[in-house]
Amino acid sequence: MAAPVIETCHVACCANRTPNVVSWSRGGTIAFGTCNSVALYDPQERRVVAVLNGHAGRVNAVQWVHREDCAPESHLVSGGSDNRLILWEAQNEKFGKSVECEGHTGPISAVAAIYTEGSGILVASSASDSTVRLWLYTDNRKAECLHIISFGSGFMMDVSLALLPGSRVPILACGGDDSRVHLYVQSKGELQKVKSLQGHEDWIRGVEWASIGGELLLASCSQDCLIRVWKLFAKSGTDIHTEDDHTIIKMKEDVFEVKERDMSSVFAVSLETVLAGHENWVYGVHWQPPSYKGGELQQPLSLLSASMDKTMILWAPEEGSGVWVEQVRVGEVGGNTLGFYGCQMSPDGSMILAHAFHGALHLWCKDQDKEGMWRPGVVISGHFNAVQDLSWDPEGEFILSVGSDQTTRLFTPWRKQDVKLATWHEISRPQIHGYDMQCLAMVGRFQFVSGADEKVLRVFQAPRNFVENFANISGMSLEKLLTSSDSANLPEGASTPALGLSNKAVFQGELVPKAKEEEKQFNSVSDQYHESYFHPLNLTEPPPEDHLLQNTLWPEVQKLYGHGFEMFCLASDSARTVVASACKASKVEHAAVLLWSTGTWRQLQTLPCHSLTVTQMAFSPDAQLLLAVSRDRTWSLWRRNLPSPESLEPQFSLHAHTGKDTAVHSRIIWSCDWSPDSKYFVTSSRDKKVIVWGPCRLEDESVLPPNRIKPCSSLLDVGDSATAVAFCPVLCSDNSYLLAVGLECGRILLYRWSPGQEAAGRHDWSSCAETDVLQSHALAVKRLRWRPRAGRAGRENNTKEEETDEESEAEEKSSWVQLASASADHSVKIFNVNKLAL
Repeated sequence: MAAPVIETCHVACCANRTPNVVSWSRGGTIAFGTCNSVALYDPQERRVVAVLNGHAGRVNAVQWVHREDCAPESHLVSGGSDNRLILWEAQNEKFGKSVECEGHTGPISAVAAIYTEGSGILVASSASDSTVRLWLYTDNRKAECLHIISFGSGFMMDVSLALLPGSRVPILACGGDDSRVHLYVQSKGELQKVKSLQGHEDWIRGVEWASIGGELLLASCSQDCLIRVWKLFAKSGTDIHTEDDHTIIKMKEDVFEVKERDMSSVFAVSLETVLAGHENWVYGVHWQPPSYKGGELQQPLSLLSASMDKTMILWAPEEGSGVWVEQVRVGEVGGNTLGFYGCQMSPDGSMILAHAFHGALHLWCKDQDKEGMWRPGVVISGHFNAVQDLSWDPEGEFILSVGSDQTTRLFTPWRKQDVKLATWHEISRPQIHGYDMQCLAMVGRFQFVSGADEKVLRVFQAPRNFVENFANISGMSLEKLLTSSDSANLPEGASTPALGLSNKAVFQGELVPKAKEEEKQFNSVSDQYHESYFHPLNLTEPPPEDHLLQNTLWPEVQKLYGHGFEMFCLASDSARTVVASACKASKVEHAAVLLWSTGTWRQLQTLPCHSLTVTQMAFSPDAQLLLAVSRDRTWSLWRRNLPSPESLEPQFSLHAHTGKDTAVHSRIIWSCDWSPDSKYFVTSSRDKKVIVWGPCRLEDESVLPPNRIKPCSSLLDVGDSATAVAFCPVLCSDNSYLLAVGLECGRILLYRWSPGQEAAGRHDWSSCAETDVLQSHALAVKRLRWRPRAGRAGRENNTKEEETDEESEAEEKSSWVQLASASADHSVKIFNVNKLAL
């Protein structure tokens, strides 16, 4: 079989910030909603194995359809803000959309599903339209709405389905804003209400059934900080008569009768226990049924709960008394986060997972050496809002991204010793800001400039603790990363002052001991906004979320003032001497590009030309030309002049530009980039057109006059708004150029462009490949960046202990290039592109 042209290397994403959005299959795969998609994550391989695109709105609820025989699941249900329910089915080991259910008139907030013998899959869904609907999915891939339960002005937060003990009759539990648990059974083709369980004093956030032996257990959790466990069992004829009150003390039982065909059964519900241990709203509960191997109990019955108090608790009945007690408590996450929205447990009970208010997944693994001990585990992470920009470091070893979740994140391959293939992970969060981030530019191996929805640019420098940990995790030589003089001048880390936006440097002598930190934090009742103190980390694996929030910040070394409105785009030259910046603008005076010196961080120049916001900029690889494209549908080209004797700083002058009469694009120009030889540049626009311009210089490297810079390609219509474009830095085998084009719909297209073919009457564009439905983004592609050199990050031999295998490394570089993409769907994706298959 031919090798694929595009293969997904890494997907960085996180769970949506809603309850009920994470589900762990018995096959070991974690499914979670991320923006408008469902991600399937393998915690063993530590990577996203598939992304299911189909919803037109945020995914709010995800649930595996568990099989009674405990075999790996083949169906998955998801509900979204698009008011739709989608059932996904595994076919040829890949999941695809099987059926869509439409009928709700409001966003779906919870789903539940079970297999029913001979009928199909029964699905319950709750939505903000104050209804709960029951659906039946049959083998002919059709779904029918069987029942609609209306709650008037009420709202059900969660639903759960099970089969009554000893029968095939479904029972539905609904918990909502009336503080009651409502039970419904399907009898004589109708859905009938049988009981309302009272006891909670605030909104019920979660309900879940568990079938244990011949009984059902129902856990309900509430904003009253309590968990209630109810027992449902069948009443036999001898149980129905009343016992003498003086002989047995019994819990109150709610009895109901279910009529099925010619038979009727009597069931009872009683309160089993009330679990008090959380100090804030309890959002999620999850049962772990007992498991047996060879007739022996391997995993006892347990209940996991997650709360806004930032903890998860594992509850279980004591062996002798049967009293439910707290077994394990994990959490207490620091930093500026709220608590947990939900929890899940691995099929073998060795891992527990929570998803937090800020989208992060928190994983704990049972310590095999220490009984009852749990340690944080490595898990996927990513932005929880639109990713606006990204950049590779100059050596192509890691990626920095910024997003509307007000963070800057750094991802790199983790070269684990006993694993052949490296996996990508977030190892640092250099900036946690108070404004939505918009743009960034690397100005060295460990320095970057970022811009946000404020009028200030901020410059960050990596601390020594990051460089040491980066060397450990990536397997690179620390000596190659830092000279001794660099290491001596770098701060150890960074901390954030109370109510501040600037990360301040922390040096070796300023580290705060743990006891002193606690004393400083709690020495005053009024000191509620305390500083986030830095603790140096010695990492050999990617850090968990609480360390990312507090101990991986980079110190801010400079602020740059000069713009009149919010920052929009940034660019830096290949020599890392100049940074160009532009802000949002509706007038000529604010649409100017500002140039900054990276040596002094002084403003060098103001470049006025455009009348509206400059949307993107790019320096030519030889650093001699600066290209800017704008909302005013034009581009401008600026040429670097020789420094004057009075000033050694570079100066730029306007070399060429398009106007209203010469503009080819008819809509906003979103993106631009340069060919690797600095001869041509490309522009992409909302008008669905991609155009290559030039040539800008001759073989002798002299710059051509302005009147020679014209469209030198045919107009490429890509069928949708072209929001991102990038030239590959490595030429194809026939010396043609490889371009990636990102679309507003989320697809990424690869084209080869051969200069001179258009003049000869031949096609100059040829389509190479495009991302399929599983690889594409769900929303607009915001930025595309090729790795600055050939090969795949983490594959080259960088360790100081081993000798470099020159032959295999040469083969790697001749075969592969990597492309990184940022999208409004909250994800960062890295693709491996096979040059030999183009």
